[in-house]
Amino acid sequence: MIDIKNLSLKELEEWITEKGYEPYRARQIWHWIFKKLSTSFDQMTDLPKSLRELLNREADLNPLQLVQTVRSEEDGTEKFLFRLRDGNLIETVLIPEKEYFTVCVSSQVGCAMGCRFCFTAKQGFKRNLSASEIIEQVIQVRRRMSEPSRLTNIVFMGMGEPLENYDSVLKAIEVFISNHGMNFSHRRVSVSTCGIVPKIKRLGEDTNVNLAVSLNATENKTRSFLMPINRRYPIEELISACRSFPFSNRRRITFEYVLIDGVNDSDEDAIRLCKLVKGIKCKINLIPFNPCPQIDFSPPPLERILAFQKILFERNLTAIIRKSKGKDIMAACGQLSGRYVCGG
Repeated sequence: MIDIKNLSLKELEEWITEKGYEPYRARQIWHWIFKKLSTSFDQMTDLPKSLRELLNREADLNPLQLVQTVRSEEDGTEKFLFRLRDGNLIETVLIPEKEYFTVCVSSQVGCAMGCRFCFTAKQGFKRNLSASEIIEQVIQVRRRMSEPSRLTNIVFMGMGEPLENYDSVLKAIEVFISNHGMNFSHRRVSVSTCGIVPKIKRLGEDTNVNLAVSLNATENKTRSFLMPINRRYPIEELISACRSFPFSNRRRITFEYVLIDGVNDSDEDAIRLCKLVKGIKCKINLIPFNPCPQIDFSPPPLERILAFQKILFERNLTAIIRKSKGKDIMAACGQLSGRYVCGG
């Protein structure tokens, strides 16, 4: 059986042609799957019956199994726990904003990066997700929304390191932003990385989505302590890759900075951060650490966070204190684990 959502449009056209049908049938299939969110080939009524029968015999829509949904009583964030065909579990988060929704998708089962402030890292790495498994997260979330059109933003900030699953992530992005696919604006799709330097420039060359870099420290000793990937790609190499990242005039890199009390939140850290990103078109997302089981860190007090932000403001940087949503259901930044939530 061929998993049809793992095929690019070109690959699907080639497969359809090999089976004796016109290439435009591939676009019709994409329309049914990604725009009408069809759950079966039999629903695709403008396809010839013989093609629908072929698809039922030889192709698969490979749905994820939804095993649990929990909703935050504080802010309305929803977390979805999905079971994959091999029994592994992943999580996806739907985040409400004032005028729109953002979906936070996972790209791997677990994560191999070992960041000390991240609960996902405690689960270890099991495997990469296929493009189909990434795409299906968005499809299933959209199906369950009362107003699917209000889902306008996609962020690769769930479980896993997206750039370590590059080919599947790129194939999923094609579906998300293609006019024939889900038709999201490329300006509303963001890929976050902990710093896989060789893939950063490649991402900018292969697609025009947004780049977010999880920075979290301003010198190598602290960053290597928090993020082991820094030993492979030191901070100087990471910043150099960001300076050479190809993007249009309207775009800028987002640097994510998780503030941890007594670790990376000093005035000196803030001043070094300003020097580090000087000359890069960017904004800084300041994220107070979200408490997690088994992780002995805490967020700084509010006065310290505001003092850190003030130093960035004084040096003309855009710095936003990001209020993490879904903390009460373990759905905030760094809290995903792919586990059942008791009482959910």
